[in-house]
Amino acid sequence: MRPRGSSDDQPCRICADPVTCTKTVVNTHDMCHGGNAAPRAGVRAGMTTLGLIGSGNIGGTVARLAVAAGHHVVLSNSRGPETLKDLVDELGPNARAATAREAAEVGEIVVVTIPLRAYRETPAEPLAGKIVIDTNNYYPERDGRFPELDDDSTTTSELLQRHLPTAKVAKGFNNIYFKHLLALARPAGAPDRTALPIAGDDTGAKAAVTDLLDTLGYDTVDAGPLAEGWRFQRDMTAYAGLYSADPQNWDQPRTADAATVRAALAAAHR
Repeated sequence: MRPRGSSDDQPCRICADPVTCTKTVVNTHDMCHGGNAAPRAGVRAGMTTLGLIGSGNIGGTVARLAVAAGHHVVLSNSRGPETLKDLVDELGPNARAATAREAAEVGEIVVVTIPLRAYRETPAEPLAGKIVIDTNNYYPERDGRFPELDDDSTTTSELLQRHLPTAKVAKGFNNIYFKHLLALARPAGAPDRTALPIAGDDTGAKAAVTDLLDTLGYDTVDAGPLAEGWRFQRDMTAYAGLYSADPQNWDQPRTADAATVRAALAAAHR
């Protein structure tokens, strides 16, 4: 049972559960998740505006973590802003829905989290010069065949970079199950903090993504340029199973520190 005793007692803004959440008070600087909730030093409300092009499982989870860290989020999907009302209502005043183009325009960092088959629909002009986090994976049964991915001559994030020639694309959030992404977030300095890999060609963009992930509850491991993003794509050793305690039961996450992630990246082969 969740402890009581505060006059400000209210449901957690992440899980909205007033009964089982381990926090007494959870504001937009706090996190829940198994007793590891604690404000992160240096996180300020409204630090960054995240634009989300795609608001499904990963996009919605990133939005929840971002709002909990004090960021603003602008969400979009292919079905229109009105279809995101429930999620925006859940997230509160730091979130709003918009078109994909508007999310691209107002986001200081923009997360593209749509099926690979639709990557060319990402609005290019408003993303000029911006940092873009690509969460994509290649699922031929969903996306159709991409010969250049089948023959390993490029990677999903390099395709997006080619489509967004003046943006600064980094690969991230693609190798973890969305429920694990929510459950494993921890404050900076927590002994059981998990790391996520990123890849990118722009060192400044990767530094900004590293800072963002830190506020969301994760350490990072730099896997190198975008061309090395294959090391944590589908079916690789650093893919989603790395964060699962039981491959037969995906409700049980497990932590993976930076050393564990580095070892998994090094073990990848194709």
